[in-house]
Amino acid sequence: MAQPPANIVDEVGIALGNLGDAATGMFTPTLRLGVTGLSRAGKTIFITALIHNLLTNSRMPGFGPLADGRLIGAQLTEHPDRGMPRFAYEQHLAALTGKEPHWPESTRRISQIRVTLKFQSGNWLTGMLGTSQLNLDIVDYPGEWLLDLPLLSLSFAEWSEQALARARRAGSAEDAKPFLEALASIDSAKPALDTDAELLASTFTQYLRASRHDGRALSTLPPGRFLLPGDMEGSPALTFAPLPTPDQAQKHNSLYAMLERRYEAYKSLLVRPFFRDHFARLDRQIVLVDALRALNAGPEAVADLETALTDVLACFRAGSPNPFIQLIARRIDRILFAATKADHLHHASHDRLEAVLNRLVANAARRAKFVGAETRSLALASIRATSEDVIEENGEKLDVIVGTPEKGERLGDEVYDGKTEIALFPGDLPEKAETVLQPDGEPVDLNFMRFMPPQKLARTEHGDPILPYIRLDRALDFLLGDWLK
Repeated sequence: MAQPPANIVDEVGIALGNLGDAATGMFTPTLRLGVTGLSRAGKTIFITALIHNLLTNSRMPGFGPLADGRLIGAQLTEHPDRGMPRFAYEQHLAALTGKEPHWPESTRRISQIRVTLKFQSGNWLTGMLGTSQLNLDIVDYPGEWLLDLPLLSLSFAEWSEQALARARRAGSAEDAKPFLEALASIDSAKPALDTDAELLASTFTQYLRASRHDGRALSTLPPGRFLLPGDMEGSPALTFAPLPTPDQAQKHNSLYAMLERRYEAYKSLLVRPFFRDHFARLDRQIVLVDALRALNAGPEAVADLETALTDVLACFRAGSPNPFIQLIARRIDRILFAATKADHLHHASHDRLEAVLNRLVANAARRAKFVGAETRSLALASIRATSEDVIEENGEKLDVIVGTPEKGERLGDEVYDGKTEIALFPGDLPEKAETVLQPDGEPVDLNFMRFMPPQKLARTEHGDPILPYIRLDRALDFLLGDWLK
């Protein structure tokens, strides 16, 4: 799938946005970091942990500017775009570090935040001029919105063909049955009725919700805003569904023509502005991937995740930075692929998790490298919810993780109360990553559970909570380190 087409209005809007960024950053440069990931990949946790570690100057040996002693400090500053909600950093941190720590709610709307970093340049000439500053702008948005970006390259007929093919495949038959029955009962060539459109849209939305259930963890089912409609709920732009392509041209007043117009309105009103105003104006990108949930669900979910990542990443404006056009046409010159929830595995399996991730994003990484962007993959946990231990069972030593499963989590017949700490052998990932994408393969045998955040946190000498992590420092070094030289 190619990068979504941008019309002249989009390009002018993107250019004006970039020029505005340049004007506000005339004295302090600005780095726009995109934190991308499908639903439940951990975007909110990553952003909160990133900000907290920068603000508190936490120990991060893999983050060069801090390890070298050149990062003087960081503080939250007002963002110049006053029309967008602020990322609720303080509330999310309070949820993670309060008397009863819990994971904050998933992202349900777009938000942003600015962190200003003060540092001593390692360049002798720049360093002679004193300290330097960098504005780090971070935009957070629901993972479901990502699924819509590929729609910009698809007509209504093309999207409908893909969506109906998924709905009719064996693994979707039960979830899609009410929608397919409603579809079979309606003639799309007859004059349009709102009641028919509403029936199709509601049953299609029910199918989308069912397909996101943890048991299947399917990912590639747009439109994403059907699941998070917000103020647009019930509007015509969110009241459509896929239809079979008719054999002949349809009249303007037909149901097919009406739903086609609504599909195009959905793209114009919701998808294109998101791409133009936010997605096309990034300098760096981290792509968070919950590979473990897909692996636990089986080959179909893994293949579905690969398709989703390939389609979404094709929308990135990647490439090597060009100083002559950077003011009006930004390019993402570094992309970090991160497999989240690495703390759900023993560290001995992290290399295999990274290998699986490399396999999932191989097509997207090749495309990015071809146009000049640098890519890297790693396994991380933005906030580590488990520790590691070794136990002996039947005379055999097992590497285990130790943590507190969330309330309602199950292992066999055991249902946990959210307070009991357990030692768990999480299982092993396959030695050969390509086996996870084999259509006839078996689900990877993982004991995959959701854990509570750490309940007892150490404190710095200033009383700030220390959020444990896995490789967050290395992620920051790749994404920010060269801007702080």
